[in-house]
Amino acid sequence: MKITAAVVDERHGPFTVRDVLLDEPRRGEVLVRIVAAGICHTDSITRHGDLPFPLPGVLGHEGAGVVEALGPGVEGVREGDHVVLGWPWCGSCRNCLDGQPRYCLRLGDLLVGGGRSDGSTAMRDLDGTPLASHFFGQSSFATHAVVPYRGLVPVDPTLPLELLGPLACGLSTGAGAVLNVLRPHAGASLVVYGVGSVGLAAVMAARNSGATRIIAVDRHPSRLALAQRFGATDTVNALDTDPVSAVHEICDGPADFSLECTGNPSVCRQAADSVGMRGLCALIGGAPARAEVQLDHLSTLWGKRIVGILGGEGRSTTLIHTLLDLHRQGRFPFHELVTRFPFEHIADALAAAESGEVLKPVLTFAAG
Repeated sequence: MKITAAVVDERHGPFTVRDVLLDEPRRGEVLVRIVAAGICHTDSITRHGDLPFPLPGVLGHEGAGVVEALGPGVEGVREGDHVVLGWPWCGSCRNCLDGQPRYCLRLGDLLVGGGRSDGSTAMRDLDGTPLASHFFGQSSFATHAVVPYRGLVPVDPTLPLELLGPLACGLSTGAGAVLNVLRPHAGASLVVYGVGSVGLAAVMAARNSGATRIIAVDRHPSRLALAQRFGATDTVNALDTDPVSAVHEICDGPADFSLECTGNPSVCRQAADSVGMRGLCALIGGAPARAEVQLDHLSTLWGKRIVGILGGEGRSTTLIHTLLDLHRQGRFPFHELVTRFPFEHIADALAAAESGEVLKPVLTFAAG
């Protein structure tokens, strides 16, 4: 079928909106009409070659839409269902069976392999030139996507789909890191480095935990003000203050937990230095290719833990439905982070995100 997609033809190249061809869904696949798709930092770094997705191809991994057709062997969804397009997973490896599909042993191929497991792609230009597809199992910068059914999360059809795409990755990454992994205990202190949309989601989640000291660190006063409104008890402007010293002063010693959301190696070191013995530092920001992080060996040796977290861990369905329940209760107001852009204005949306003008741009598609 003919659809419209935003194609990246080469590394560092622009998103070119044009008509392309999309396959019908095969076994285990579903055709979804995309209603909206969030733009994430990962889309940007992939375009610049920091994730090994083949080009030319179609990015986008925070899609939400309506199921239009099912391939053979699909379970759990029906035509007409409203869905968030979560991460793909194989369903049979030890990590998937252990309840951790974010760490599926086939994750690399499923996220950035550029096609199906048999090497085929679902997209091509009108002249027949193959286009890499299935980015994070979806390639949702398009009016339609063919996706593996296991990644889909059905949602209440009364909810506004144009808001829900970012729950597939960015917002779940920040909130899930807090709720699924850090799990702050009563009276705990937590410092969040970088309060863009991922960090703000973490702050909102921390407000729903036992943490009584939630510290936001950033260089943008407007974002620090938002963090305070969403639950931060303290803020630190890293432009004019050493954040590690500030955290130690606020907490009267090191913090219990830190969360690094920027992917900047120097900030990773600050996040690690902000926690002490038996403290836990989590790295969730996307760094450039081949980035390295340095740690102080002795202070790390003394019981400090440094962990990486993908996508907020756990199962997409459980986490996304939890965040939607918290949103209904007014306890996770993620809608305040979203700025909508028409799909054809994808270049403007990306520029606004990279400049910091908006927190979470979401592309909206005309009803088809």
